[in-house]
Order: sequence, then structure tokens, then C-alpha cells
Amino acid sequence: MLAVPATLALALVVLPVVGLLVRSDLTRFPSLIVTPSSLHALRLSLITAALSTVACVLLGVPLAVVLARARFAGVRLLRSIVLLPLVLPPVVGGLALLYLLGRKGFLGMLITTLTGESVPFTTTAVVIAQTFVAMPFLVVSLEGALRGSGDRFEQVAATLGARPWTVFRRVTLPLLLPALGSGVVLSFARALGEFGATITFAGSLEDVTRTLPLEVYTQAEVDVDSAVALALLLIIVAVVVIAVARPRSWEGGLR
Repeated sequence: MLAVPATLALALVVLPVVGLLVRSDLTRFPSLIVTPSSLHALRLSLITAALSTVACVLLGVPLAVVLARARFAGVRLLRSIVLLPLVLPPVVGGLALLYLLGRKGFLGMLITTLTGESVPFTTTAVVIAQTFVAMPFLVVSLEGALRGSGDRFEQVAATLGARPWTVFRRVTLPLLLPALGSGVVLSFARALGEFGATITFAGSLEDVTRTLPLEVYTQAEVDVDSAVALALLLIIVAVVVIAVARPRSWEGGLR
């Protein structure tokens, strides 16, 4: 009974990729993906996605712990706000970042006054946009793991006299490791494919903010074959990242 809907679901994911393969000129694929602009875009995508993933870990882990363990009123509203980037159109997120950190944004004006620099349309803006859209994936993974494991081990450690930082480092973090691995992979993959918030907040400046998804969009207007080849390259990179870095726990311990 489940085979039919499962097959349809698989087809919905696989057939569009097959469509790209059918449309692509595989004989020209190597030459299309090694142009200077394509290589610069790929390099920028990998660097910014890695940096945004680090930011997701540094900011998302404490946030997930607070959301999972907090008991104060309004925590459900706070959780909804944190997960908002999951449901917001990325362009809306980009606009929100622009009006926060742009020259006329209240935080952007402060940054410009103090440093003389502007955040939008820089590589830093790319990292911020990617972190904005990717961090909820990490938070969801970690919060679910923490809620599923409960807090009994942490309570035992606390009653034995362990300090809060020791409890977090020796008890909470080990509980988070499997979920942290999957959350990191999801965050990196999401950052790698980010488009809407990036183009709105960071623009599409070659060698500065033009990541691989933006390069695909740019090439689609002038060279469809190049755009298709770069789209396939992006798919290959994403599949390799997920397949290589995916924790074994995702497979339920199966080999």
C-alpha cells in the first residue's frame, strides 16, 4: 500500500533532476563548469556556507538548549519566532535584513557610524543571510533531540554538585552530538543553496557576493547550457556533502 505514494514522492524529487540531465549537454559539461566565474562562485559558496555553518553552531546550540529546557511564559512564542525563517519566503528575510543592517536601518546606521563600513552587498552579508535561513534547521534538530532525551541526566549531575557549565559540557553536549551532526549537514546544505535572501541583502557582485545559485540565475539569462551545467554541479556538491557527512544515525544504525 505504501509503495505507490512512496514511488510518487521519489519521482517528484528525482524526475526534475532527470529533466536537467536530459536538457544538459554532457559533452560540454566539464568546459562549462570550469570557467573563471563558475569556479569563483563555487569557491565563494563553499567558503560562505562553511562560515555560516560555524555561526549556526555557535549561536544555534545555546538557543536550542534554552528553547528545550526553558519553562518561562512565552517560550512557545519565542520558538515560533526562531523558526520563522523556515516558513518565510527568503526574499522577505533578505528585505528584513536589509532594513535592519542597511545604511538606513537602525542597527546598520550604528555600524556605519562606528566603523565607517556598510554590511549589505558584501561577503559578510552573504554569510549573515545564509545563517539567517539555515540556523532554524540546526535548532529544530537539537531541540527535538533534547526534548526526546529528557533532562534527568542533567538533573542528576546537578544534584551531585556539578556546575551548570560542567553539566552542559559533560552531559548536555554528548546527548546532542548525533543531532548536532545531522543539524550541521542540513545547515550547510541549506546555506549552500541559499538564493532569495542573498540576492536581496547581498546582491550579485562577481567575486564578492555571487554564490553558485546566483551564478546559475545569472547564466540562465545569457547561456542556458551553462546554467543547466552549473545547476547540475550544485546538485552534485549537495549530494556529496550529504552523503559523505551524513551521520550514520540517520540510517538507524543500518549499514
